[in-house]
Amino acid sequence: MKAFLKKQWFFVGIAIMIILAYVFPDIGRWVRTYSILNIGIFLAFFVTGLTLETSSIAGNLRNFKAPLAAMISSLILFPLLSWLIAQPILPAEFIIGVCIIATAPVTVASGTVMTAVGRGNVPLSLFICVLGNLLALFTIPFSLSLLIGIGTDIELPVLKMLFALITTILVPTMLGQFVRPFVKNKLQPYKQTFSIFQQSVVLIIIFNAVASSSDKIVQAGASVVVVGVFMLILHSVILIMNYGISKGIGLDRASTVAFTIHTSQKTLTVSYIIWAGYFAADYPMALIPGIVYHMVQMIMDTVVAERFRIQAEKADMNISNR
Repeated sequence: MKAFLKKQWFFVGIAIMIILAYVFPDIGRWVRTYSILNIGIFLAFFVTGLTLETSSIAGNLRNFKAPLAAMISSLILFPLLSWLIAQPILPAEFIIGVCIIATAPVTVASGTVMTAVGRGNVPLSLFICVLGNLLALFTIPFSLSLLIGIGTDIELPVLKMLFALITTILVPTMLGQFVRPFVKNKLQPYKQTFSIFQQSVVLIIIFNAVASSSDKIVQAGASVVVVGVFMLILHSVILIMNYGISKGIGLDRASTVAFTIHTSQKTLTVSYIIWAGYFAADYPMALIPGIVYHMVQMIMDTVVAERFRIQAEKADMNISNR
């Protein structure tokens, strides 16, 4: 039991946060009143900048084919495909949520970790991460406004949103990068702690989102189950699409692993910032698709990374037996 909890603590934490959100929803109001989550998000992005090793991505600058394809897939094809598939299936509030998570950038930590597990190209994964998170700051306001604006009367303050994303995400990340050269030799013992802290911020996000909309989630009932099935199908489609793109542009095995896994992932933290700032009051359940997608990608991509690892080990054995 102890080994299980140590390995699966994050998923256990999600279950606990959801239960607590239903039992003690007023704690969510306390978290918002005292800006606990805002502080946590700032520190999470500061840690991202502090621990992000960008020197290893320099080699990928000479071969821009994979990163360019990753940006097109993540920031254009992913949102458009998600919106098109969601239209005939989900209620309007959940469609908004799908658009929020679909326009978000790729994950920072988990995508690179899973790439490493699958014995993929970690420098390429880091490059996709850095470039995707930088460009998404500028694409999110415009692409989200375009997708949500079709068929609705919702108007987003694009420039205000852009400024908020830069100050909330880019500033603490750059601050972390500025501090990194002075402390990078001392960071190694704290890497696991930093990872746990960032995942804990995600758990607080999940708690806050569920606590804010617990009554409506109960009323939605079967619709939430439909969202779960939808996200499972969507992530499967995105994984297949990105695997196909990686093969189509001629990537090697290690780069295919990085491209397939990392380009298919989305960050819940940025999605929360968008939801909390512009949608929470009128669309309290709009973060539910993002929460579900985050859970789906964590589970599915762990399996995908393991399969890539097994394939790599078989390939190495075949080579050694020749």
